Amino acid sequence: MADAPVALPASSLLQLIWLASPALPVGGFSYSEGLEAAIDSAGITTEPAVSDWLADQLHLALARADLAVVAQAVPAWRQTDAARIRALNDWVFQTRESAEFLLQTEQMGRSFVEWLKLHHADVADVFERLPASYPIAFAFAASRTEASARDACLAFAFGWAENMIGAAVKAVPLGQSAGQRILGRLAAEIPTAVDHAITLADDERQAFSPMLAVLSARHETQYSRLFRS
Repeated sequence: MADAPVALPASSLLQLIWLASPALPVGGFSYSEGLEAAIDSAGITTEPAVSDWLADQLHLALARADLAVVAQAVPAWRQTDAARIRALNDWVFQTRESAEFLLQTEQMGRSFVEWLKLHHADVADVFERLPASYPIAFAFAASRTEASARDACLAFAFGWAENMIGAAVKAVPLGQSAGQRILGRLAAEIPTAVDHAITLADDERQAFSPMLAVLSARHETQYSRLFRS
């Protein structure tokens, strides 16, 4: 008989829930990641269209880039591998495909570090010479729990999903029930996306989503908008 899986300690589970919360003061709610531009110019104006768009973004963009970085950064933080952390952080900054995407990861990473200073005494020293991207800052926080890299990625992805649903509900607009149906679909697909992300080697990560990049660039000058990106 196979051994039962070891339960994550309650303190670590609660930390992951906290890290995934849209209420975390890092500004995630203020970004639509190109979705607002897609609503304006790409016909993403119905519940099915938004659902398909976000599912594609999960698998084709998030899983192959930021989730893969989080999966690799969590063990690197635990091993105090500064060179590895810096290389992953540099990769995130170098592969943002628009000015808005770069601004987002810079601002959210900076805000995350400021929040972390309230909870870990060594944060100021750790990040003194490391302007952290959001995935790297998130991975640091997750590494201070007993959660696996996979569990950290699940939390990261769900936090992203909640922020994107919030953006869709406001910008399409959609009703709350529609938003919850889409969130349910994303929640069901997140484990598959994470399982793919954690298998990716350095030369298999990628941040290449041309239409998403074009829409993000269009959003910079969109006539009317609710979100920063």
